[in-house]
Amino acid sequence: MNESQFGNKIRHLLNQPRELGGGVEKRLRAARELALQHQRPEPAPALAWADNVVGGLGGWGGVSLRVIAPLLVLAASVAAVYTWQQKQQLAEVEEIDALLLTDDLPIDALLDRNFQNWLKRRVEQ
Repeated sequence: MNESQFGNKIRHLLNQPRELGGGVEKRLRAARELALQHQRPEPAPALAWADNVVGGLGGWGGVSLRVIAPLLVLAASVAAVYTWQQKQQLAEVEEIDALLLTDDLPIDALLDRNFQNWLKRRVEQ
């Protein structure tokens, strides 16, 4: 029999109603009170203490900081990725413009529809 099984059997026996004499019941109550007085409180870890402080800051009808903080981090991440992608696309367009402006192509080549299609295919690659 392991510890948890033994504990469950003891718990089951203690939960059953029993008729004890008045003296036994008073001594058991006094012993329980004495044990509770001598019980040392467990020191709370730093994270539990921080959770109590931060948990008290949550508000707005049940929406707590645990929900708001990850959403703010997610929104900032999405905004950063979007900005980075926009900068990359702009850099590609600038590179193509610089290549076109420094090349010796005549203006008629830039106005040609096939040339524009070729440029679009080159950008997509």
